Amino acid sequence: PPPPPPPPPATYTNTESSAASDVYKRQTPLPTHGTTAMTAKRIDGKAKAEQLAETITEQTAALLAEHGIKPGLAVVIIGEDPASQVYVRNKKRRAEACGFHSVQHSLPEDIAQDQVLALIDELNEDDAIHGILVQLPLPGHLDEETITQSISPGKDVDGFHYINIGKLSAGHTADAFIPCTPAGCILMLEDELGSDFSGLNAVVIGRSNIVGKPMGALLLQRNATVTMTHSRTRDLPGVVRNADILVAAVGQPNLVRKDWIKPGAVIIDVGMNRIEKEIDGEIKTKLTGDVDYDGAAEVAGAITPVPGGVGPMTITMLMFNTLRSARLSAGLEG
Repeated sequence: PPPPPPPPPATYTNTESSAASDVYKRQTPLPTHGTTAMTAKRIDGKAKAEQLAETITEQTAALLAEHGIKPGLAVVIIGEDPASQVYVRNKKRRAEACGFHSVQHSLPEDIAQDQVLALIDELNEDDAIHGILVQLPLPGHLDEETITQSISPGKDVDGFHYINIGKLSAGHTADAFIPCTPAGCILMLEDELGSDFSGLNAVVIGRSNIVGKPMGALLLQRNATVTMTHSRTRDLPGVVRNADILVAAVGQPNLVRKDWIKPGAVIIDVGMNRIEKEIDGEIKTKLTGDVDYDGAAEVAGAITPVPGGVGPMTITMLMFNTLRSARLSAGLEG
């Protein structure tokens, strides 16, 4: 059988508007609490992703041998955005490594929306394709909602279609696809805490449809007491300090500081922010998360690094969803 759904859930960086960012920056930190320094466990998302990818590869081979079905993933990329090109290349490489039928459609930046929708219609009707992904962000003249909602819910392996979102919210996930980033996050949390979060307070920073909202739904399904926070939350540090589980997904570098963290908390840092830093006398760009890792690691019980935490799991969960779609299409799940 395939790996258990999460339950049946890019990377795509979760950000809010610049106006919202200003509000976050004005939050007043709590006084530093007096606790004995500890070194948090480093949650290795890369190792977890590799382990899961091995299982997906094995089950892909079995699906082909036993049922003649090879999972097919079609990725549509529009324009030449450098970050998007990197994400798509990584997804294609992983799909091929898992033994999938992998197709990439690279479209010009000035393509008309009707042409994009026509391509998606073709992919919806193609029995060799089980998953369709349109890489975000899109050029400004294209309507993201119209395009993402044109993908068949049964091939929406990103989990962005309103039908999949509704099924997740209602807890009916047997034949639904969960957005890949929250899916990976919940698996890492389960490794640390088990499958039942009863009695634990969970705080999610960020309310996007891609990460924040589905993350809240997944935590609720595991019986956590969930608080959703955002740019209008009063006393954000005070709210965060009650969290046994913290998921930071707002796109603000090092927003969450050591003195916000409850001792022993498990932290999932979804942020992927590029900042400039002087290294050996040169200004270089480095990746950092939404949490001040070094400070938080002195207080937390476990924490994901950036990079090497959530990112690898996001891509692998895309493969997981595509494999599930292939199995669902053959009546082997659901």
